[in-house]
Amino acid sequence: MSPDELKPLVRTIPDFPQPGILFRDITTLIGHGAGFAHSVRHLADRAQAAGAEAVAGMEARGFIFGAAVAARLALPFVPVRKPGKLPVPTLGIDYALEYGQDRLEIDPGAVSPGQRVVIIDDLIATGGTALAATALLRQAGARVDHALFVIDLPDLGGAARLADAGVTVAALMAFPGH
Repeated sequence: MSPDELKPLVRTIPDFPQPGILFRDITTLIGHGAGFAHSVRHLADRAQAAGAEAVAGMEARGFIFGAAVAARLALPFVPVRKPGKLPVPTLGIDYALEYGQDRLEIDPGAVSPGQRVVIIDDLIATGGTALAATALLRQAGARVDHALFVIDLPDLGGAARLADAGVTVAALMAFPGH
């Protein structure tokens, strides 16, 4: 299935989580066996072309796609976690959300100095989480210059913000609006 054939498998939920938002729900895509498999294949092909030596995914939906891509390519998977989820001393970064703050953490031993890590997540909107993950992985010594997403919401500018940080962005599909 091509990315154009995958796009209708993404469900749109109007007015979630607040009025005026069109929520792009990947639950229906991952619930479609062939669609999920083809999504992973497309992402894996792009990660391999980017020279990935490891794949990082942000909690929670980035785990779904990132771990599947890492397994397909027989590469290490680096979970980028919410605070307090790792049983070892962590590296962490606080970052701004639209209405507050959040934090991401990693096990500093999960990456090697200079290791080329490709970030994978389900969706890029404003880019805040992906930028924070990029900064955190770079702080740990990784080389992060590619990020892959199933969905881009280009009107929100996240891909452009990542590009400004030296990260090449690719997505399987894009939806207008927010």
